[in-house]
Amino acid sequence: MVFSAPIVRRAVAGALGAGAVTGAALFGVLGALPAASAQPAPPPPPNCTSADFSGVASGVSAASSAYLFTHPDVNAFFTGLHGAPRAQLEAEIAEYFANHPQVQAELTGIRAPLNDIKHRCGFTPDDPDGPNF
Repeated sequence: MVFSAPIVRRAVAGALGAGAVTGAALFGVLGALPAASAQPAPPPPPNCTSADFSGVASGVSAASSAYLFTHPDVNAFFTGLHGAPRAQLEAEIAEYFANHPQVQAELTGIRAPLNDIKHRCGFTPDDPDGPNF
């Protein structure tokens, strides 16, 4: 049986292509084996579960609420910011804290447990609300 040149070229190209794909797959799988047998990922730090984060967040929320109810002037300031654009919020809050450093220190102290769990559990600074549950 005689084959034409185009058919032979296609067959050779197909065989080479199949060999290349098979080789890539084998080297990809075999190349991944040493990485797969490397040290397992370290366990997450203790007390970094969703329940832990939610418990801390609810405690901070309750403490913030109590603080605002017992400091009506601070409550009125933050309530008055409702609906303002983010850039305006940041500027007004920065100015308020500059004029009321004790309020800033007290609110920072209230939020400290939430910041602590975020840092200890590896949440990024770009994620201000913590994990997405």
